[in-house]
Amino acid sequence: MPSVRDILNELKWRDNSEFNKVEVWYRHRGAPNDTMVISGEEIVSLHKSFLETKTTMIPYHRVIKVIYEGRILFDRFEM
Repeated sequence: MPSVRDILNELKWRDNSEFNKVEVWYRHRGAPNDTMVISGEEIVSLHKSFLETKTTMIPYHRVIKVIYEGRILFDRFEM
């Protein structure tokens, strides 16, 4: 299975994809069910070991799911 980083890079740079339709689910202590969801439009940059939003950096190992247009592209618990 491709890494979270590979999946996000593919969606960001592929001509026919709309990155704002990406949903990234990740572990966030203190949030309801310790889970938060951000959209692709909130992602500012993709780095080697984390993704960056305007307010925080999220390590890829905290990402639980990546969903694009209703399709699950990555699910940590289904690996």
